[in-house]
Amino acid sequence: MTKWWMIRAGDRNELIPLWLEKGIASIGWARLGDPKNFRSKEQLQRKADEVFAEAKPKSRTSWVNQVWRFAHEIKKGDRVITYSKEKREYIVGTATEEHRYDPSIGYSYYPNIIRVKWENATVPRDSLSDGAKNSLGSTLTVFRVDEWGDEIEQRLYSQPFSKPRDELEEGETGEIVEDLVGKALMMIQDKVDKLDPWQMQDLVAGLLQAMGYNVQVSPRGPDGGVDVLAYKDAFGFEKPVIKVQVKHRKSAASAPEIQQLLGANPIDANCLFVSTGGFTSHAEAVAKHNSVKLIDLEELVNLIVHWYENMPNDARALLPLQKIYIPE
Repeated sequence: MTKWWMIRAGDRNELIPLWLEKGIASIGWARLGDPKNFRSKEQLQRKADEVFAEAKPKSRTSWVNQVWRFAHEIKKGDRVITYSKEKREYIVGTATEEHRYDPSIGYSYYPNIIRVKWENATVPRDSLSDGAKNSLGSTLTVFRVDEWGDEIEQRLYSQPFSKPRDELEEGETGEIVEDLVGKALMMIQDKVDKLDPWQMQDLVAGLLQAMGYNVQVSPRGPDGGVDVLAYKDAFGFEKPVIKVQVKHRKSAASAPEIQQLLGANPIDANCLFVSTGGFTSHAEAVAKHNSVKLIDLEELVNLIVHWYENMPNDARALLPLQKIYIPE
């Protein structure tokens, strides 16, 4: 049976352009050195305990497991997928060369490399079954997804597929907890992505209210570049005043859209730009130069989860969530 591997392309998908250009997939933990220099996972664990002493023990163990898998278990011919958050699609490829430790091929802080022949076709996340989406939502950097390989393969070529039954994934206790949290966040992202633009505007306003701001939401129609105004006092005299633009779509926000927000009234307000489709590199550069805070779908969901209990009821009604408890 063909093995299928999910490999995350960095914390913010920043590795995808390099991977496609170079025909590689890469992971980090450079401070461990070449994992092939360690005769056993236990030796690698001792190294991790030394160089990552500030991290939690469960995190160190999870990192060692992922580096060991990447270096020793991914073989030539295995199938590899990664996820583009901005486009909400999976990129699929085949491993053509097994692990090597080479900081010169890509970014030096992602020195663990495999060669991959990436396909031109992609798989939209929304085309997959709920079981596949939940499993692929894990935030682990490297993990097996064999049970969803057939579905991914058939979706890649737009073939019909009957929904498979869900199966419990195996793993270390710490990884299972991390996996559950990651899946939950991805499920929330899926729910947020289904809101319409006006609901998204109200959701962002509710988030700002939870943070202690008074808000003024623009009525439906042309907004002049500002969807929400947020201020600390009831009259809007006290600074900081925050002007917010919300773009809810698949495409990335552009630099001219950042400039539009900067030029909108009130001119002296702080700027917050929410874009569920992410941002172009030029937009990020303009935002950084002008101190505009950018929030993509992933960060928005993380903020919502953190502030959810303080959000007003009408905002929570847009995104009903249920609290669960898991082991620390």
